[in-house]
Amino acid sequence: MVTPYTEGTTMAKVLYHITMSLDGFVAAPGDDMTWLSGLHAGPNPVVERVLAGIGAIVMGHNTYAPATTAEGEVYGGRWRGPIFVVSRSAEPSPGFTVVPELEKAVSSAAEAAGDGYVAVLGAATARRCWEAGLLDEVLVHVAPVLLGDGVRLFDRAGGEAVRLEAVELSCSGPILNAWYRVPCGQ
Repeated sequence: MVTPYTEGTTMAKVLYHITMSLDGFVAAPGDDMTWLSGLHAGPNPVVERVLAGIGAIVMGHNTYAPATTAEGEVYGGRWRGPIFVVSRSAEPSPGFTVVPELEKAVSSAAEAAGDGYVAVLGAATARRCWEAGLLDEVLVHVAPVLLGDGVRLFDRAGGEAVRLEAVELSCSGPILNAWYRVPCGQ
């Protein structure tokens, strides 16, 4: 199991990085992501800073399936590096390393990332990382869109409230950037 990040270490921080609709959805029904098209028309300094700081990526099967056609490209091809897929059934594809256990995928990604971020892509994988105590930070880009239904940012039926610590709040055009730290022990 990966030890949570603490100040003064050089271990990679695990960051859930996602764009969300104003009503709390990260994908439309059927995992449809086409709603994101055209939303990030202008530059966003927070996105540029994060992309420059990512050392490796961890994603789940639902995020991996559509990405396999891009041969290792994520973030619209703007980032390249090691990508670890948490899956027991996914077929390997160029640019991706399939790892069956979450903790092993995060540990491998942290080793590959060095002192960079391990970006977690996918709501289910991020929730599993949080439940396993592996998630250090959450960066959500809130878009001015109401989807009405779909995949929630964190879907935890019967879950208890978790208070996050604000790291940075800013806007870039119509997009709100909300960056939070997950307190130790959460």
